[in-house]
Amino acid sequence: MMITTEPRMTNLFLQLGLDASAEGIAGFIRGHQLPAGVEVAEAPYWNDAQRQFLSESLQADAAWTTVVDELNESLHEDAVKAATGR
Repeated sequence: MMITTEPRMTNLFLQLGLDASAEGIAGFIRGHQLPAGVEVAEAPYWNDAQRQFLSESLQADAAWTTVVDELNESLHEDAVKAATGR
């Protein structure tokens, strides 16, 4: 299946079957922070299809890679703040 939508955070959330509204994205990121050693595709809250999509997006250096990287960074904000003391 060829994905023709432009890779943006809202489209990533739609692709993952999640609430893609600004509030939904912000709430998800706030409520699903990851510890420093956990990669985004390894997070325990994904189902198999979501995990596979995220993993393949990162490995394939696909159009989605940048957006998945952004999500990964967002989900690690608390861990980074704790590590840096900010």
